[in-house]
Amino acid sequence: DKTVEEAAEYGAYGNKIFRQIETLHCPVIAAVNGFALGGGCELSMACDIRIAAENAIFGQPEVGLGITPGFGGTQRLARLVPAGIAKEMIFTARNIKADKALAIGLVNAVVPQEELMATALKMANGICKNAPIAVAQAKKAINAGLQTDMDSAIAIEVKDFSDCFATEDQTYGMECFVNKVKEKEFKNK
Repeated sequence: DKTVEEAAEYGAYGNKIFRQIETLHCPVIAAVNGFALGGGCELSMACDIRIAAENAIFGQPEVGLGITPGFGGTQRLARLVPAGIAKEMIFTARNIKADKALAIGLVNAVVPQEELMATALKMANGICKNAPIAVAQAKKAINAGLQTDMDSAIAIEVKDFSDCFATEDQTYGMECFVNKVKEKEFKNK
């Protein structure tokens, strides 16, 4: 029952939220259990890493409702999987199971349902053991580099890499490496 203008506002609102997730300074892991259709699939794609339970189902069924994906589905899906696969998923409005999502690169891993949250938390904890500034810089470089040509992307990487050398965590991390210290406690400085 939305007008064209109301639909545009709704789409812009959803995209604003998903972009905030996508550009958040820290990594975001989606733990997908059950259906991730339409906006749910688009939400998972706004995350950096997607882990699916074996029962997860993904899809962009919007064209079957007379609309297109409106929260970034046409853009993120085609950046995550081959364009032909993205078009097939969107044009046919067919859902795919977790194993197919893994095979096409839509998800990073598929695990038994009872292990989903433990797997996501284990990955999150592993990420948290690394230097927070470096992780944030790496995420920023990847996201920005995907939006440009390779030469510009390399320049972005060099800038983010070199900026890390202004941090205490870089000095500490390198000292730990040289001294073979395994357990590190980065300060986020």
